[in-house]
Amino acid sequence: MTMTYGELKQAIQDYTENDEVTFVNNLPLFIRLAEERILKNVQLNLFQKNQAGTMTLGNQYLAAPSDFLAPFSLSIDVSGDAEFLLFKDLDFVQTYTPDPTTTGQPRYYAQFDVDNFIIAPTPNANFTVDIHYLYRPASLTAGADSGTSWLSQNAEITLLYAALIESYTFMKGDPGLMQMYQQRYAEALGRLKNLGEAQETSDEYRYGVIRTPRS
Repeated sequence: MTMTYGELKQAIQDYTENDEVTFVNNLPLFIRLAEERILKNVQLNLFQKNQAGTMTLGNQYLAAPSDFLAPFSLSIDVSGDAEFLLFKDLDFVQTYTPDPTTTGQPRYYAQFDVDNFIIAPTPNANFTVDIHYLYRPASLTAGADSGTSWLSQNAEITLLYAALIESYTFMKGDPGLMQMYQQRYAEALGRLKNLGEAQETSDEYRYGVIRTPRS
């Protein structure tokens, strides 16, 4: 079953029985929050891509792709061979090379902030890099009411209940009904995960699964 952007907005209003102006104006926000919730809860191979870039001599930072969500692997080209860096916690990378003027062939990387990775040691040359990562696809709300997205075509139940959770939170609705929405979302999410999810424990180059920093 495919659900268009307009159909999803109407379904949210029908389920909540709410056509108040402020609520309706916030429907795109509820849907974007729902999409973000799903993308953070399940890993789908469809949302993986590779992007080339360049590490610069003496610069310990590498810009992350604009649609970046989480890393799978990062490699540099060394004399025509791909050398994979190890993903580490930020404090490990900063401790490994406390003086950013210390240069060498990069061995480790970490997510420094939303827009940048930090590299250790600081690159001693310019390197061509290839990053394999989980990306954030364009939102359903970016198109017309007749538009669709992969989630609205293939995971419409998950998307609907995620959006209902966000909209009902906005409404400060009945806790019992909220619990039902959350249960339905969890059930739909479980089915979506069957399409292929890796556990978020380590980088894909080393272990075949996505890597997230440990706290």
